[in-house]
Amino acid sequence: MSVWVILPVSLPVFTITGIWVVYAMALYNQHVCPVHNWIYNESCEEQLPLQRGPVLCCTLDNIPLISKCGTLPPESCFFSLICSTGSFLVMLVSLLRYAHVIEKHQNCVLNTAGLSTGWICAAGLIMVGNFQVNICS
Repeated sequence: MSVWVILPVSLPVFTITGIWVVYAMALYNQHVCPVHNWIYNESCEEQLPLQRGPVLCCTLDNIPLISKCGTLPPESCFFSLICSTGSFLVMLVSLLRYAHVIEKHQNCVLNTAGLSTGWICAAGLIMVGNFQVNICS
């Protein structure tokens, strides 16, 4: 068995773990509300654990979404790193799959479409990770 088998498995393991680390960083810095405490506009009465600043009400401004977690520094830097590395891995996996299909079979339109789709998804992931916009502040 080849060592290249590890690459497709490492892509979701690395990115999912990285997204949870970004969420944990945003939660620690109180940029988002915790998932278990998010009841819209009804969580203002109780004090959140690890509350350091003013009372944090769970509104639409701090809903725990992936894009919201990766908006403010320092977690935005780690979010950009995760997205850039993940997009590189997507490009590499799709290129290796393209080459594998050509080696085992002949080239076809579906194989080329799969490569193109993988690279378009990787370009979209790069744009999401590196061009964060915070419209709420």
